[in-house]
Amino acid sequence: MEKRSAEKRRKGRRKKGNGWLIGLLVLILLAGGAYLFRKPLTALAFDLFVSPTLESTLQQSYQPRGGGSQLPAPEPVSYQDKPFSVLLLGSDKRPYEKTRGRSDTIMVAAVRPKESRVLLVSIPRDTYVQVVGRDADHDGVDDYDKITHAYAYGGEEMSIDTVEKFLNHKVDYYATINFQGIQDVVNAVGGVSLPIEEDIENKNPNHEQFKIEGGKPIYNGEEAMYYVRYREDSDFNRTKRQQIFLNSFANKVLTFNGVTKIPELLDIMGHNFQTDMQPSFIVDLGKQVLTQTKPQISSFTIMGEGLKIDGTYYDQADEKDLEYAKSLIENWMDPNTTSATLKLPDRQEIE
Repeated sequence: MEKRSAEKRRKGRRKKGNGWLIGLLVLILLAGGAYLFRKPLTALAFDLFVSPTLESTLQQSYQPRGGGSQLPAPEPVSYQDKPFSVLLLGSDKRPYEKTRGRSDTIMVAAVRPKESRVLLVSIPRDTYVQVVGRDADHDGVDDYDKITHAYAYGGEEMSIDTVEKFLNHKVDYYATINFQGIQDVVNAVGGVSLPIEEDIENKNPNHEQFKIEGGKPIYNGEEAMYYVRYREDSDFNRTKRQQIFLNSFANKVLTFNGVTKIPELLDIMGHNFQTDMQPSFIVDLGKQVLTQTKPQISSFTIMGEGLKIDGTYYDQADEKDLEYAKSLIENWMDPNTTSATLKLPDRQEIE
């Protein structure tokens, strides 16, 4: 009797051991399958959790140039095989302010959907340019001023016109977001990873006071907002930080959990985000990006030298940098450019 009981216990242990082993194998197979079919699963998640609400949510942010909100006929999906450009504007407007604020961040993104590649060309906010449509003296000649002021004077319309003249490139779309929107969406995805090795502190008494602790694995929305706005070292470093943040945030959103949060993120931004990209176009593009390889982001900043006019500081754009930026955009926007002939910036600014 005792012998049979011992044998029974041994069989029981073997069954438990086999159950544990089978369970582990199932987990490995499931994990392997999830990895193998990660693109279809992401597309499925997009269809299940994102598409049903994304297009209607995006209509809140749709704002065509020149006013109005009537949605035109959807653009054909085949358009996403072609390169397109977007003027990205980050406004410094606070929630309590009635003015539209200035554009602290000014980037032209040349997007090549077919190859899943993006070029970011940054223009420092203090760059001295001719602001198209701004004629304060009514002498028939557009004023020269900091490029950031184009948004304050005439919103995205004046910013678009000014950037197009400066870069000799007609942008296809624009997108604006204010810094409150950045803070909220970063918190919604649980923070972002930023390469801050030492403390960053705003010490200028004329600037908003803050301190960001270095060496943290994750930074919240407020810290991320301060990171992209800090400029007490140089305008070049500031634009570099903005590029790094965009890359880090994109990586966070392009995870499975991040994908399911896209409608929530757009809803959070609400009126903090505006674009003239049609909702249907963004939905189709989003799904296309998620089912391809991870987007590769290259970046270039137009450098300049300090310039003082009547006691006001400006950045005078380096002519060689400006011409090089124009050639990069022209190359990336050419549909006949191949992977072999695609120009990569001669200095990479995203680490």
